[in-house]
Amino acid sequence: MENGKTLMRINYKLRKISSDASFREFYRVKKNKKTSIIVFAKKDQYKNLIVYSVVNKILNSHNISSPKLLKNYYKDNMIEITDLGTMSFYDYIKNKDKKLKDYKRLIELIIKLQKIKFKNQYYFSGKKIKFTKYSLNHLHKESDLFFDWYLKHYSKNLKLRKIKKILRKELNNIYKKLYFRNKSFTHRDFHASNIMINKKKLSLIDSQDAIIGNPLYDVASLIDDVRIKIKKNLQDKLFKYYIKKSKFRFKDQSYLKNDFDILSVQRNLKILGIFVRLYKRDRKPNYLKYLPYTWSLIERRMKNPIFNKLNILFKKHLPLKKLKKFKI
Repeated sequence: MENGKTLMRINYKLRKISSDASFREFYRVKKNKKTSIIVFAKKDQYKNLIVYSVVNKILNSHNISSPKLLKNYYKDNMIEITDLGTMSFYDYIKNKDKKLKDYKRLIELIIKLQKIKFKNQYYFSGKKIKFTKYSLNHLHKESDLFFDWYLKHYSKNLKLRKIKKILRKELNNIYKKLYFRNKSFTHRDFHASNIMINKKKLSLIDSQDAIIGNPLYDVASLIDDVRIKIKKNLQDKLFKYYIKKSKFRFKDQSYLKNDFDILSVQRNLKILGIFVRLYKRDRKPNYLKYLPYTWSLIERRMKNPIFNKLNILFKKHLPLKKLKKFKI
């Protein structure tokens, strides 16, 4: 293990448990009969260690279970946090019938997150942390991954620069139609694999990308989770449950539905790019299996009339049949 001198001085029994889509590695530490987790960051140590620790502290202070910092080995590019067990919500639900009662708990967790009020700034190890707000630039930076990685795979026959300019312009028009802006705590990666279950208690992990953003972003991340296929009627029921329980209530629900659909398409365009990048750059082909369902979610949400022009541009400029059959 790189930069592991600190750990070598301590009588720990280490076992690597996973790495994820980031530049992090995770090790389970056994000390007598107790366990904890070492998070080792190869890159982006500030975000993956410091910001992560601060967000977890904020969550725990609002009675939302998340990893607690046990020891700070930041100089060695690692931290030690509490062990929240081995079962994620994904593990729990993947081989079961998807039940509304199970997912309702996750919607309630999102609503709890949205009640958090950020301070102007926080401090950790002498460093000042200030959470940014989602902006048009953030939205474009994410969806640009679709052009820069997914479409680039087909660059031989596509005029990428021209296509990106045309589609990006219409995406900009759509993003400007978002009703809710910078209203609440946004986890940004709220899906089944980032929620742990231990003795029926839910805990939230991988919160280092948290930002102040649109309240529908995490709802779209959960309901349109590319890793788990949820039947349309369950998706609709979950969305209605969020509307019923959230503080954002209107007689005209189109505000909420439009924001949900826009952010689902934006996020899933980003995911197409990220998963191809994981394959091409990081040699992680396992993520490619999620691409067909990601496309189906994009198509489902783009039935909203707000995407009429984008649909026309997609059909005009992109070989969609070929794009949806990603070949290694």
